[in-house]
Amino acid sequence: MNSTDELLQTTSWFPKLPAPLREAVSNGVRPIVVEAGGYVCRRGDVSQCWFGVIDGLVKVCNTSIDGRLMTFAGLPPGAWFGEGTVLKAERWHYDAIALRTSRVACLPAALFFRMLDESIAFTRFMLEHVNERLGQLMATVQSDRLTVPALRVANCLLAMFNSQLYPLGDAEIQLTQEEIGYLSGVTRQKVNIAVRQMEALGLLNISYGRVTVTDLNGLRLFAARVP
Repeated sequence: MNSTDELLQTTSWFPKLPAPLREAVSNGVRPIVVEAGGYVCRRGDVSQCWFGVIDGLVKVCNTSIDGRLMTFAGLPPGAWFGEGTVLKAERWHYDAIALRTSRVACLPAALFFRMLDESIAFTRFMLEHVNERLGQLMATVQSDRLTVPALRVANCLLAMFNSQLYPLGDAEIQLTQEEIGYLSGVTRQKVNIAVRQMEALGLLNISYGRVTVTDLNGLRLFAARVP
């Protein structure tokens, strides 16, 4: 995608908004460019926007008291995030960092609440979205406790194929092994072993900078194995 307009048109909720509200959103949302390693939002900052990823890849993460990095989610193009913090009008409890140069749409909080007030379709979308986000968080907590690198990598890849949270996802995603390592908390060397193992099982294909899932149900079964 190249623009906020394209991002909005790919959502399930934007076409269902009343015409005046669609116009207000189109005029009110603004794009920003975040270089690799830069912050979309930083822990402790006041939340002012709901974010949508136009292009690139964003990592939502935090650092524990003992200095351990915890990654909650990888956000590809088409993903919207930050609704929980915006709803509660809180400061951000996590960092959102661009893993590669990314374009991000910023939808002001005032517009976000206006959509909730004026659009039943958007409110219904948000209920489903928050429910999916909760399920993703629970899966992430479970995955974070796994000690087998291949299972952590498999769960990381599965999280990128949630059609509710990431509607633009398909069987192929632009993702390097280094980025998989950042998202799964596994070293690049162990990521390479893991993806080669899954490739040998016919679950996915690996090419330069890309992962193609060839058997999504098989990948789910593989990720669900008890170590």
